[in-house]
Formats: sequence, C-alpha cells, structure tokens
Amino acid sequence: MPQTVLLAEDDRAIRHALERALTLEGYAVTAVADGVEALAQAHKTPPDVLVLDVMMPGIDGLQVCRVLRAEGDRTPILMLTALVETADRIAGLDAGADDYVVKPFDVEEVFARLRALLRRTSPVPAGASGGDGAGRSEPQLSDRQVEAAGLRMDLQARRAWRGKRELELTRTEFELLELLVRNAGIVLDHSTIYDRIWGYDFGPGSKNLAVYVGYLRRKLDEPGAPQLIHTVRGVGYVLRED
Repeated sequence: MPQTVLLAEDDRAIRHALERALTLEGYAVTAVADGVEALAQAHKTPPDVLVLDVMMPGIDGLQVCRVLRAEGDRTPILMLTALVETADRIAGLDAGADDYVVKPFDVEEVFARLRALLRRTSPVPAGASGGDGAGRSEPQLSDRQVEAAGLRMDLQARRAWRGKRELELTRTEFELLELLVRNAGIVLDHSTIYDRIWGYDFGPGSKNLAVYVGYLRRKLDEPGAPQLIHTVRGVGYVLRED
C-alpha cells in the first residue's frame, strides 16, 4: 500500500502542485487548506507523515504541530516555511516538528526529506567516518539502550536522559543524538551525518545540521557541567566529555 501524506497548505497553487507531485511520486495524498481541516483529518485518518505550511489563517502549522504532540501523536512532521531566520526554524522544532523546507523549495528536496522521515522506524545503524578515534568513550550497547558521556537512551521507548534528567527530544533530535552516542569520541563529518539522518547531503550552504545541533545542545547543556557536543571546525561534530 502507498504511504499516506496529509498536506496542509493554504496557497491553492502550491497545494495543488505539491499534491500532484507527491501523487506522481507514489504517495496517497490528502490535501487540506488550513489547520482546522488538518487536525480533523489527522484525527479521522492518521497519516504516515504530515506536511504543514507554517503560515496558515486561523490555526497555523505550528499550532497543529503543538496540538498533535500534546496528544502524544509522534507522526513525522515536515514544515513548509517562508521564514528563513534561525529563530523561526527553532520555533518549528520547539513545536515538535521533525524537519523543515524553506520556500521556494525544490520538490526533489521535499521528496528526500520525506523519505528520510519515513525511514526512521528502525534505529540508525552503527558506523563512523572521520577522526582517528582518539579519546573515544566506547558506548555500552544493547538491543534496547545505548550509553555514553553520561547520556542514556532507551531506543524502543525513544526516551533519553542526561544523568537523571529526562530530555524532551523531537524525532530528528533523538536520531541525531543516537548517532552521536553510538559514535562517542569519533568525529563525524557533515556528509556522514546528513546521509545517516536525512538520507541526503544538502550541500555546504545548508544550515539545517547547524540548527539541529544548536537546538540539541540547548537541551543537553547544564550549568557547571561539561559541554557534550563539540564542533570540529571544517569537519563536523563529536560527542565527548572534556
């Protein structure tokens, strides 16, 4: 059976064009024009993934996202936004969105991000590239949990803790943290992270990864405690306790 997409976009031209493109790509698409319809449809027939425009009259995409997450709905959500400032993108992540595409967008990018979101039904496989492994803090692995640098993740329950404090993570943040924990002490380059998390390298001009790393740091960091995610300039990121 085709995977189902619930598309909410108030611009008729964009909605029709994207609905047609997604249908031709093999998705079963339900397209609505506002947030009220999106919530009603999501409650009636839960889709495999949602594509929500941020700026809609009445209930906007961020509000739809917040309502679904408050109800415990973890369906992947891709936001469409004309807002390009980092703070605006973070607002979307804070609402519980998993990824975003900035308008005007290439439809192939939308397809790539949807494929990546829909692949996330199983844990990210272990592996690494870049770095020599110096100072590596070997994570403890099991079928259910991974641990490193004071972090613990329950993969089946999709919960994570730093010490005794539980972290509230979106789907993408959880996947990114799991990749870093599994490869603690190893520098992962940008291309490797993009490939593992999004299944697509969005190129050197993309700020997508930096936004997610920054937001993940804000949830991980604690006053007086060591920073865990470190930037290796020109290469990528590494998880370690200094």
